Amino acid sequence: IAKVKIEGTITEDEDLIKQLDTIRQSSRVKAVILSIDSPGGTTVGGESIYDAVRKLAAEKPVVAEVGTLAASAGYMIATAADHIVARKSSIVGSIGVLIQYPDVTGLMDKLGIKLEEVKSSPLKASPSPFKPTNDDERTMVRKLILDSYDWFVGVVAERRNMTKPEALALADGSIFTGRQAVANKLIDAVGGETEAIDWLATKGVDAKLKVVEWKDAESGGFLFSKAMARTIGSALGLPDYGGEIIHELGADRLFLDGLVSVWHP
Repeated sequence: IAKVKIEGTITEDEDLIKQLDTIRQSSRVKAVILSIDSPGGTTVGGESIYDAVRKLAAEKPVVAEVGTLAASAGYMIATAADHIVARKSSIVGSIGVLIQYPDVTGLMDKLGIKLEEVKSSPLKASPSPFKPTNDDERTMVRKLILDSYDWFVGVVAERRNMTKPEALALADGSIFTGRQAVANKLIDAVGGETEAIDWLATKGVDAKLKVVEWKDAESGGFLFSKAMARTIGSALGLPDYGGEIIHELGADRLFLDGLVSVWHP
């Protein structure tokens, strides 16, 4: 039984996707446990890993075991498994999408900086941190968010055997404990690795098989997160270990690009 850890901020992680495909093709692996502990990350990162897990699950039983947290894109990935377990006090949910961008116009005014811009059309390079967002720009961004949100809700409805209205009722960004998640059909059972293996046994997998953590080189998403944290730490004048502190605090998530599915505590 291969155990794959998916931890930290979710990004487009080609190494992890290759790892999942290697497991799919391995005759030695009879089943897979996804150990998830993630607040989410980029929506496209979650989607790409979700697709890879679904491809794997088409050939081998896959169960998701939630640790402390499987929120937003992290939960999206969990739904790709055939079965989800989480601890009673695990945090699950935060179904939704957002885009965040800064407004530095006040800072520019204080510094006496003015931006000159020539562009082909009004919505090119919008929204911009260098000028206030107008109604047309907000409308464009909202359309992006709602389209991706509709897809995410559809995934939850399909994978968790809900109606679209049932999924929408849970998709307001709320988070749930493991016990609440069971009651709301977001997960299947309370438990950990033992319960995950018990479920695999119902699918014909020998429960006595050894659980082996599948380790390739560090995944690209994890390396990205650590590298970004080190950069932020250096910019703040922190010592060498400052990047580790930044990474643990999750400040590296502030620099994700594009549509984001992430829970900010």
